Amino acid sequence: MALAEDKVREALKQVIDPELYVNIVDLGLVYVISVGDENEEGRHDVKVEMTMTSPMCPAGPQLVAGVKGAAEGMDEVESCEVKVVMEPPWSQDMMTDDARDHLGIF
Repeated sequence: MALAEDKVREALKQVIDPELYVNIVDLGLVYVISVGDENEEGRHDVKVEMTMTSPMCPAGPQLVAGVKGAAEGMDEVESCEVKVVMEPPWSQDMMTDDARDHLGIF
């Protein structure tokens, strides 16, 4: 059975920004999730494009490693490539209502 993007996105919610204590999906840091074709073992290669809250984010390497680990920890995933992009730049408008509530942003 093909792996759906939303299942990967749900798995990435376990990656928490260590400064804001909100998952990276609700923060709006994950832009694109591409799921490759199923291989002979029934697994997929996944590509993730994400951003940081700022270009010099000190948690960047930790977040990238967390995304790779969360995706590759899924039974259906063979490998995960993570690309950090800065376009479009992240803004608070990209956060979910849950993230805004957690951070007290109204």
